[in-house]
Amino acid sequence: MILVIVANIWAMGFERFALYLELQPIFSFMKNALFFLPCLFAVFAFSQKGNDTLLVGYTPAAPFVIEDDGRLEGVNIWLWNRVAEDLDLDYRLVPMNFSEMLDSLKAGYLDVSINPLTITSGRSKEMEFTDSFYASHSTIAVAKKSSLQKIKQFVTPFFQVNFLRGFLLLLVILIFFGILAWLFERRKNPQDFRPGHKGLWDGLWWSVVTLTTVGYGDKSPRTRMGKITALGLMFCGLLFVSGLTASIASSLTVNRLSNETTDFEDFKERRVGTVKSSEADDFLKAHFFKDIHEYIGVVPGLQDLQQHQIDAFIYDAPIMKYRVRKDSSMQDIEVLPLKFDAQFYAFGIKKDAIELEQAISQRILEIIESQEWEVILAEFALSEF
Repeated sequence: MILVIVANIWAMGFERFALYLELQPIFSFMKNALFFLPCLFAVFAFSQKGNDTLLVGYTPAAPFVIEDDGRLEGVNIWLWNRVAEDLDLDYRLVPMNFSEMLDSLKAGYLDVSINPLTITSGRSKEMEFTDSFYASHSTIAVAKKSSLQKIKQFVTPFFQVNFLRGFLLLLVILIFFGILAWLFERRKNPQDFRPGHKGLWDGLWWSVVTLTTVGYGDKSPRTRMGKITALGLMFCGLLFVSGLTASIASSLTVNRLSNETTDFEDFKERRVGTVKSSEADDFLKAHFFKDIHEYIGVVPGLQDLQQHQIDAFIYDAPIMKYRVRKDSSMQDIEVLPLKFDAQFYAFGIKKDAIELEQAISQRILEIIESQEWEVILAEFALSEF
């Protein structure tokens, strides 16, 4: 009976239900007043309680939001608990992935997002932001090279076309001067430059020893033309070998620098990953990165980086550093010392909830000015910028 009355009240609405009461006999109304008035009060109280309960969205983003076996901790969890307790806020936590959380907050389905959201002009048009409680930046993570990859990186330049051409020219020079010396020396100096095919080997040996400045002294020209040939080989070798050495050194340096980049611009032509709908995602698109892979979270992106599905993962520095430091399975990932795209973290509030935003902002400012806030940041090895 109680459920029927409550259902009728809810379905018809309070105004229609009042009209319904007016059509009933006065005696019947007074007879049942003590019965349905408590029910009416219960429905009203429940409705008001539901409206006062804040829906608070979150997604794991260690060290700010850490989810461990159903238990939540982290910098933002601590901060929100303090704010909610001080302001006596009634709330319910709602787990979501990052892009869904943002969409729900923009649509007004969520009241608050306690993730470290970056304050941007675009987002400010669709939601409110509390005062910032942490300043950071984006950075780049890459997979560390194995020993085999490092060896391959060193050897590869020696098989490039320009190097092979230079080596072939060097071989031609050695053979040319070796044969020329043998032709001048084979009759007057048969001890050092023997006749026949053995003498050709003697000439090649002499030219190699002379060009490399080893100078064993076991063979040397004695004729005038032989000595002129030796002078030609020395001067030619001095110029050519110097250029070849510089070319090899330059090739090795360029190859090393191309694999150890120091600027995020170097990754524009590479396959990079980031979290979908994040500030880093918007930043990459605004700076014309051509091959962007979007992920629902940091962990799937870093796992693809380990498997070389992408060349780099670009996201918020404190989140990536904490994940790599704490997860033993990701020790083969390196976070580069690059800083770009400065970010200021805050809680997101649904649009036009100005009073709620102001109350939370005021309490956040009071908390981050306390010594306790410094202790919390130190506990999670965080430092701004």
